[in-house]
Amino acid sequence: MKILITGAKGQLGRDCAQVLGAAHAVSAFGSRELDIGDRAAVTDLMGSGYDLVLNCAAYTAVDGCETDREQCWRVNADGPGILAAACARQGSRLIHISTDYVFDGAKPPPRGYTEEDPVGPLSRYGLSKLEGERRIREQTPDHLIIRTAWLYGIGGRNFLKTMLRLAVGNPKRPIRVVNDQFGSLTWTRRLAGQIRVLIDSGLAGTIHATAEGSGTWYEGARLFLEAMGVQFTIEPCTTAEYPTPARRPVNSILENGILKKTGLNRMVPWEEDVLEFARVHREELLAEARG
Repeated sequence: MKILITGAKGQLGRDCAQVLGAAHAVSAFGSRELDIGDRAAVTDLMGSGYDLVLNCAAYTAVDGCETDREQCWRVNADGPGILAAACARQGSRLIHISTDYVFDGAKPPPRGYTEEDPVGPLSRYGLSKLEGERRIREQTPDHLIIRTAWLYGIGGRNFLKTMLRLAVGNPKRPIRVVNDQFGSLTWTRRLAGQIRVLIDSGLAGTIHATAEGSGTWYEGARLFLEAMGVQFTIEPCTTAEYPTPARRPVNSILENGILKKTGLNRMVPWEEDVLEFARVHREELLAEARG
């Protein structure tokens, strides 16, 4: 299968390029190489003929979206619509990565959001991602929208890497981490493997795919730093004590309902993946944190 991956320089895009490249002919483009908000550039590239487009491109600076609204909308809303229209013209399938931020997070944890639950984004980021979903559904029936959350991987920046950098930089200085937001830390390598299964399945529509189980940011940070074997000082805090420009959902837990109903679920408990991530990449992570 001939596959185009957009947003290939991000942590999920990188892992997908590696995982899918083992069995398919993959062309991977970062945002500097392909601006998905540029209709002419997308149309020109799609002329090469792809069986599948995997859109990992996104403007993910959640707080930045509150001020840089034009670029946020261009990448998260306009871009998916442009890709979907191009896929429809070329007869290509589109797989698009969306987010838990399309929900308001008001459901009491540990209950997770299902694919059937009503949406209600709290931030500009969430609004733009929801609009991207809408445009895809409007432009092409041959699509799969995958909502995921709390991603981390070896490529790029993420929450776990930030925690490690702070701990290594000053082990005695307390790291304050939010302990009243709930979600499922999801390893991009695991998600890439799940996407590989979904490509083979031909499943369409909108689904959720995150690690199983749930915890808080504080719980995730503590488990990871312990697994890395570094000295650290960490303290829990509330969302109110750590204000941000964009509102975050209190509950970001997504239930992999359709994956389970169809027998396609390959996601595992979040704790299991965090421990494996630390084991596999320990030396590389430490070198980066100290560098």
